[in-house]
Amino acid sequence: MPRFSANLSLLYADLPFLERFRAAKADGFEAVECQFPYESSSGVKLHQIVQILQELNLPMNLHNLPAGDWSQGDRGIACDPARVEEFKIGLLDAIQYAKILHVPHLNCLSGILPEGVSRELAQSTFVSNLTFAAEVLKKENIKLLIEPINTFDMPGFFLSSSQHAVDTIMAVKSDNLYLQYDAYHMHRMGEDVLDMEDLLPFIDHIQVADHPGRHEPGTGEIPYEEFFRLIDDLAYDGWVGCEYHALDRANFFSA
Repeated sequence: MPRFSANLSLLYADLPFLERFRAAKADGFEAVECQFPYESSSGVKLHQIVQILQELNLPMNLHNLPAGDWSQGDRGIACDPARVEEFKIGLLDAIQYAKILHVPHLNCLSGILPEGVSRELAQSTFVSNLTFAAEVLKKENIKLLIEPINTFDMPGFFLSSSQHAVDTIMAVKSDNLYLQYDAYHMHRMGEDVLDMEDLLPFIDHIQVADHPGRHEPGTGEIPYEEFFRLIDDLAYDGWVGCEYHALDRANFFSA
């Protein structure tokens, strides 16, 4: 059975951010992750997160790089040629948080294709930013991830397929860049989540949610029983992040 971590950006969303850590521990999760731990996003100071992780003996295994101004529609800035310096500054902020929180993975959101920017220029910018970030993070012993996201939930999102992610990883030519495979997003884009064996060498983190509704596995149409059996058979030994809005807290792993 996979090792599950609680994504505190979606799970327990009815609770204050720090209380979500306690809820995850009480429900048996052995690790947590979140999208943005930064004070500007969570409303919680870094030392408060450190304190509760230590108190609960609960590791945090993942968070995202800063993704611009979410309230203004930003969904990442890594493909935007006009925001390269902002990307580099955000990378330094992410490293500070990751080192203090002992987070081994940072996820980079490509962002939405900027208006007036060709896909070719966006891709070259994305590859350049990832090349820089992968090497900086390698020196800090932190793995860099990229995550394809469906364009139904995020219209215009630049990185929206597993193949595009693999092509990007190959273009970057770093041994410190990996795929964060979100089965919910890839299912929504029409990919067969049971046809992922060739992707596994690139994957270093998995996330799950069912469709429709983005609720826990077993509530929708994605064949999660077979999916979990498959990643076991393929000897995947990383974490599986539970990034969904739970309908039933007593039944998180219903598959």
